[in-house]
Amino acid sequence: MEIELPNGTRLRTPSVPGRLVARGFLALVAFAVLFSAWFTIEPEEAGLVLRFGKYARTVPPGLHLKLPSPIETVVKVPVERQLKEEFGFRTEASGAPRSSYSSQDLTAESLMLTGDLNVAVVEWTAQYRVRDPYKFLFKVRSVQKTFRDMNETVMREIIGDRSVNEVLTVGRQEIAAEVEQRLQDLCDQYETGIKVEQIVLQDVNPPDPVKPSFNEVNQAQQEREKLINQARADYNQIIPRAAGQAQQTIEQAEGFATDRVNRARGDAELFVKVHAAYQRAPEVTRRRMYLETMGEIYPKVKKKVVLDEKLKGVLPLLPVAGAAEVKP
Repeated sequence: MEIELPNGTRLRTPSVPGRLVARGFLALVAFAVLFSAWFTIEPEEAGLVLRFGKYARTVPPGLHLKLPSPIETVVKVPVERQLKEEFGFRTEASGAPRSSYSSQDLTAESLMLTGDLNVAVVEWTAQYRVRDPYKFLFKVRSVQKTFRDMNETVMREIIGDRSVNEVLTVGRQEIAAEVEQRLQDLCDQYETGIKVEQIVLQDVNPPDPVKPSFNEVNQAQQEREKLINQARADYNQIIPRAAGQAQQTIEQAEGFATDRVNRARGDAELFVKVHAAYQRAPEVTRRRMYLETMGEIYPKVKKKVVLDEKLKGVLPLLPVAGAAEVKP
């Protein structure tokens, strides 16, 4: 075969037999078909083989062989990787030194009405795994959108049953646990093949226009709780001490009463015995009682004056210093 160039030069090209061209083309096609028949499934994935678009089988991680495309195609589903959906915010980049978030207005997702007719801004994430790849792909159309709709529906339903104080303060963990349970029940009911791992309430706040007023109310409530706790602490300190003192007083009174009763009984028994002795020997008993009484009294007297019972007056005993001698 000759080719004439613009300058008039003729070039002769070698002729290639048509059979050789056909063989080369067939070899190329065979190589392409053979290459497309091999595929690899990563360790965290599961492969679903479709034959003419219909489910045929599920293959585990590893190297596998299938019929050439378009007879059979493979869809890879991450079954070991934890996936998540974000509501009320979007993460654009995560990691060191800090995550960055989208400035897109997503209040339509996060603005919710509480049970006491207040409004709260609720941002949360739903972490999940694909438990059944077949159901995940074929049982529900647009499974990701359906899962997001389920999240919003369940969250709004539960927030609508709570007061704004519960949503913003003490009820967050309980709300997250209840949303997780109800969402899993709904996923099982719709056969989505999804296992809900965790619901995390990222940020729960009042709307920006009322946030200062809410903060003031919150501070007042915290101050009230502080005073209540302080009063309870004082109560727990004073009441047991007063109860102990009261018990001590009661025990002292009971001991005093027992002592007085025992003393009274002893005195009565002593009186009976003395009376019996007096009846047997009145004079001896009278003198013994007199001597015992004087024995108890005498040691307590500091100054003692002893008088003769025959003395008629006290004048001779008085010391009269410098007095004149009286002559008869």
